[in-house]
Amino acid sequence: MSPDDRQAHRMPYWADFTPGTGLRRPPRIAPLPSDAARLDLGGAWSFRLSPTARAPLDFLTGPPAHGADAWSPLPVPSHWVLHGHGVPRYTNTAYPFPIDPPHVPDANPTGDHHRTFDLPDGWRIGGSVLRFDGVDSACKVWLNGQELGTSKGSRLPVEFDAAHALRPGRNDLAVRVHRWSSGSYLEDQDMWWLPGIFRDVTLLERPPGGIDDCFVHADYDHVRREGRLGVDTSAPDASLTVPELGIHEHPAGRSLTLPGVEPWSAEQPRLYDAELCTDTERVRLRIGFRTVAIVDGRFTVNGAPVLLRGVNRHEHDPDRGRALDLPTMRRDVELMKAHNINAVRTAHYPPHPAFLDLCDEYGLWVIDECDIETHGFIYADWAGNPIDDPCWRPMLLDRMQRMVERDKNHPSVVIWSLGNESHAGTNLADLATWTRDRDPSRPLHYERDRTYRHSDFYSLMYAPVDDVDRIGRRADPATPENTDHPELEERRRQLPFLLCEYAHAMGNGPGSLEEYQRTLEQHPRCAGAFVWEWIDHGFRRTTEDGREFFAYGGDFGDRPHGGTFCVDGLVHPDRTPSPGLAAYKKAIEPVGITIESADPGRITVRNRHDVRDLSHLRFTWTAEREGLPCAQGELKVPAVAARQCVDVPLPTVDTTGDGEVWLTVRAVLAAVAPWAPAGHEVAWAQARLAGPRHRATAAPSVPATTAAPLLDGPHLDIWRAPADNDRGMGDNSVLREWRSAGLDRLVPRTLAEGPHGAEVRLAPEGFPHGLRMRHEWTEEGDAWRLAVEITPEGPWGERTLPKAGVRFTLPDRFDRIRWYGKGPGEAYPDSEHAVRVGLFTSTVADLQTPYVVPQENGRRADVRWAELTDPATGEGLRVEAADPDHPFGLTVRPWSTEALEAAAHPCDLTPDGRLHLHIDIAQHGLGSASCGPGPLPHHQLHPQHWRFALLLRRPEAPAPGPTSGEATV
Repeated sequence: MSPDDRQAHRMPYWADFTPGTGLRRPPRIAPLPSDAARLDLGGAWSFRLSPTARAPLDFLTGPPAHGADAWSPLPVPSHWVLHGHGVPRYTNTAYPFPIDPPHVPDANPTGDHHRTFDLPDGWRIGGSVLRFDGVDSACKVWLNGQELGTSKGSRLPVEFDAAHALRPGRNDLAVRVHRWSSGSYLEDQDMWWLPGIFRDVTLLERPPGGIDDCFVHADYDHVRREGRLGVDTSAPDASLTVPELGIHEHPAGRSLTLPGVEPWSAEQPRLYDAELCTDTERVRLRIGFRTVAIVDGRFTVNGAPVLLRGVNRHEHDPDRGRALDLPTMRRDVELMKAHNINAVRTAHYPPHPAFLDLCDEYGLWVIDECDIETHGFIYADWAGNPIDDPCWRPMLLDRMQRMVERDKNHPSVVIWSLGNESHAGTNLADLATWTRDRDPSRPLHYERDRTYRHSDFYSLMYAPVDDVDRIGRRADPATPENTDHPELEERRRQLPFLLCEYAHAMGNGPGSLEEYQRTLEQHPRCAGAFVWEWIDHGFRRTTEDGREFFAYGGDFGDRPHGGTFCVDGLVHPDRTPSPGLAAYKKAIEPVGITIESADPGRITVRNRHDVRDLSHLRFTWTAEREGLPCAQGELKVPAVAARQCVDVPLPTVDTTGDGEVWLTVRAVLAAVAPWAPAGHEVAWAQARLAGPRHRATAAPSVPATTAAPLLDGPHLDIWRAPADNDRGMGDNSVLREWRSAGLDRLVPRTLAEGPHGAEVRLAPEGFPHGLRMRHEWTEEGDAWRLAVEITPEGPWGERTLPKAGVRFTLPDRFDRIRWYGKGPGEAYPDSEHAVRVGLFTSTVADLQTPYVVPQENGRRADVRWAELTDPATGEGLRVEAADPDHPFGLTVRPWSTEALEAAAHPCDLTPDGRLHLHIDIAQHGLGSASCGPGPLPHHQLHPQHWRFALLLRRPEAPAPGPTSGEATV
């Protein structure tokens, strides 16, 4: 072994407990925009991947001439596994290496990075600092052959003193990055393991007498309506200027009381531009005045109780992993704001600092979470868990300090989180004590220590709605961990409650969002909830024949892996909103609108904002008859104060004549916002004023031949391609119950058959329970009437069904769909609050929701009628509910349920030359059982006796284009 090999083999920094060695600077590293020079060192670097940490240190002043084939260009920031060097690996809880703390395997992929840069003319070398904003998982850095130091803590910044190694002109920067290190034991965060230099690398000029750090204290007294401002700074002679407040060159360390300042909140993110100056440096600040406090068991900001309507957000891009750029981060924030989200938990690590700048600017409450999770120790029954081992204290405390110091000046950060799912242990006390001493202005959160001795919130994950209600009423049972500590139990009962994860947004779902939100709003103790999670973690890939799909765990040959569990977001990997995001937007809308149509009628407008009144919104109304507008206007709604309500008269609408009349009231932005244009819809409600229409039977002037387009059917239809929430987790799997009951393998036995119908019994092998279906065709004017009766037989017990209905097949040329019912998006029993009654148009392709993992999707709810037509000829089929008071669910696909269930990715699905028409009278709800509770009892589908009838006829008109008021999907 060469001396270089021995040196690399002995390197202790990736295999011990320390946070880093060498010349790393202290963690007072808030990123401060400054007029001092900075040099972005991103771009094309030279890269070499070695299978172990034993690679020779032969690249410190440039890639060696010999063996140059091992080196290739690599962009920085990036993850090398996304550029053809190894593969990404996804695990949920399991470590992808043996649990042998603090050690990691010999097979430790190691990436050597090198770049040459030229120091700009006039650069002041003295005091220069080299900053890395994120390196996964451990790095060692050399400048011009001189070691600068080492670091761990992947999602946290590190700065190195560079002056002693920096030189005018050409400079060689070399960085060795190990995929695994002792720090990896703290980073088991339900995500892809992605090594590399994935955030910015910057050389900073540091002038003598400059401002290395500052801590802005900007409190707001809501009683006196005044701010208090002071700035602690590393430069004792620094002065503060805030032009809008009339502050000019005020000594930074001297506090100011400022009457009349406007406070910062997520609803009204008022920021004041400021400058902190010395003789040699000017630093730009954006100051938001706000005071966070827990008062009488309620979470408050500026004296107002706040309800967090949040999401958990991992950093992910389908092409770049966690190497996000600013436009992508801005897109996240704008999407959140446009969908009524007001809070983000940075699960489970601090985000790129630019994301917090955007939260300050646009207005989002932030729980900033430390880069700590040791979930994989569940497989060791928590033996050796770093949270309870004093040897790990320096590394744990280092991570907490670096997060707080980096992010302390963000008004959007209102809560510090000690980490996630790391069980309990003595080191939590050290983290909490240090943080409270350093920053007493923010409360702390930690969920997994169920004594809550170190948390200012009582916090749970995936609690059912009933449990949230009990907690809100303080009627929940005692926490077992506090059995011997009554003082801790009494404290827990007084804490505000936070549902830090709920409503697992995996695939089709989550359900019950409306019930959760109304329960949270009902109880003052509830501080809010955070959906898991924001985005599907899929990576964009292409099949050999050019079809695109998103890959998940196992698709790269990675083992062990967490499979599809990384695909659990409200937006798809390319940030296309899912139907779940529309459902969440509706559930958490900040204006509640209730329409009471009984004479004399009224509309109640409830302001659910915590701070602002409704003067920023306009309220419009539209009346539609059978989906077509017949009247419209604007409601005069006063500027209702936060958490107050008002009644306004129902507009006058002519409801005489045939057909349903629906009134829709919308709250829209009165003016452009940074995140949406004027007219953007914030909230809506709908009520039926008249109807439904009872259509007279037409005279049989033409033969009732409209069933002719049917290729097959009707057949009993009770199975659906399992949704992720049907599959559940562990024992919480309704799919397991359905399969164990044989619902996926029903065997038919014909009981009776004739020219106009049949009666069939379908039952699974080995079981006495079954379903009897009887259907009968009769002519009714120019239509065929199909009457269907479904009767359960045998001992069903408490079993449920996926759905109940019938299916047909039609020619695939009937590709254009019009329907009158709920839309425009898909809807299921516990998600259809997000769709409204109207007239809609779509193609069959656009009816499909392309979930990353194919599953049940595309159902339209409460359909009164639907037309499937050939756009070229206008021929087709119209299906109507024979009783308009009993509409149906509609699903149309170019492939069968069996093909949908068998597909691993959407690119596996190929149209089979037919249309598969599914009409259901009932469906089982979605719930959140992929990691949480299943559907609520009233959304569960139990076998019962169903009778329904459909009318099938020719379309009324030959496929016109969308009419006025008809929405296109």
